[in-house]
Amino acid sequence: MEAVEIAGRKIGREYAPFLIAEAGVNHNGDINMALALVDAAAQAGADAVKFQTFSADRLVTKQAPKAKYQLETTNESESQYQMLKDLELSEEDHRLLLARCQQKGVLFLSSPFDETSADLLESLNVPAYKIPSGEITNHPYLAHIARKGKPIILSTGMSGLGEVEAAVETIAGAGSPPLVLLHCVSQYPAPPEELNLRAMHTLEAAFDVPVGFSDHTEGIEMALVAVALGAAVIEKHFTLDRSLPGPDHRASLEPDALKRLADGMKRVQIALGDGRKLPTASERNTAEVARKSLVAACDIPAGTVLKDELVAVRRPGTGLPPALREQLIGRITTKALTAGQLFSWEDLA
Repeated sequence: MEAVEIAGRKIGREYAPFLIAEAGVNHNGDINMALALVDAAAQAGADAVKFQTFSADRLVTKQAPKAKYQLETTNESESQYQMLKDLELSEEDHRLLLARCQQKGVLFLSSPFDETSADLLESLNVPAYKIPSGEITNHPYLAHIARKGKPIILSTGMSGLGEVEAAVETIAGAGSPPLVLLHCVSQYPAPPEELNLRAMHTLEAAFDVPVGFSDHTEGIEMALVAVALGAAVIEKHFTLDRSLPGPDHRASLEPDALKRLADGMKRVQIALGDGRKLPTASERNTAEVARKSLVAACDIPAGTVLKDELVAVRRPGTGLPPALREQLIGRITTKALTAGQLFSWEDLA
């Protein structure tokens, strides 16, 4: 499997996991709040902060209903169209966010929800495209983005393996740009019992590309488990305040939790190691204390033929290991030994 490179950052199993802080629409249509989200993502240690680029007029009909979770977190009398209309970001907003990301040293990403939105992002020279789960069956849209030749991160929520395969084939047929697949459960918040994180391994085996996890659960635990299972990318919604009104705040992390996630991902990656089973440097002293050695069971005069009852096993572990006991039996001591003294080859004929 080849790593995918985004703005000089390599993504793959052998590299540190890539954290996308999903601001999404948690700015509530306020550019100042959106800029504050960039600041918070950068301060938390995220690799990228991601927004959503769409026009309500191109995204949804005025009669389209809201999802159940949206009804629970927004005004029931407001249509999905009106909700999204209030959450749009202008082209100037995008430019301000891009500039703030560059200033703060975090990558700017956004999910386009139609071809025109993708073209806007292309004009901003985004380093990659993040495709939301809802567009995985929108093959003309997938081909349009793939032809731009930039890396694609594709979420696979709500889809079976056959639908993922069709999307991957569409992307490959339109130029085959570098691809990362994210396992995802498109519920907000997502119930842990439905996560099926081992599906990441299925995606990796089926398509031979880096895989990750777009996490909609509450808390950071499931994202850390995904990293331990090999996720190369973690995407996680975050907000300045979970109590704010809006569709996604409830399933988002606040900035302090986002920082704990970023720090935790680094610790998990370090802890995974290289897989070789070897003693570590920090264990050396513990081994000397906790392991045992062959010692004299009592005072033993010089010239004594060692018998089983003259050899005992005691801590510390700095002498001959108990595994060599049979090689001591029958040897002759060359000097007197006191009870508890560690045997050494120099004391034996």
